[in-house]
Amino acid sequence: MSDPTPHSRVAVSDAAATLLRSLTAQYGPLMFHQSGGCCDGSAPMCYPVGMFLIGPSDVHLGSLEVGLDAPIEVYISEAQFEYWKYTHLTIDVVPGRGAGFSVEGPTGNRFIIRSRMLDGAELQAFGLAPSA
Repeated sequence: MSDPTPHSRVAVSDAAATLLRSLTAQYGPLMFHQSGGCCDGSAPMCYPVGMFLIGPSDVHLGSLEVGLDAPIEVYISEAQFEYWKYTHLTIDVVPGRGAGFSVEGPTGNRFIIRSRMLDGAELQAFGLAPSA
């Protein structure tokens, strides 16, 4: 799994990076948005750049380097970020039906989020460590 900087909030698995390179060849530059909610709304949604408009309440989580000319940007809704601000997220892919509006839908795969709690160094880097 690639995690380009020691203090990033988001990474991508090798399998997801491979699928993203294939999808980029088909659709052009891509981006992710993670919203809250249920059903498809809780899955990371992958869109061609420009097909989903980022708003002022969306938080930029980071950039995924997957071996393309440009990174794939990842955003999350502000409300969802409040729930997940203490976690590191990894975008992965598993077999199954993709979300209705996400570009991987027809591939027989779907993107998922795997998470872990931020470690002490990450908490400090993001200004989330408890005061001493």
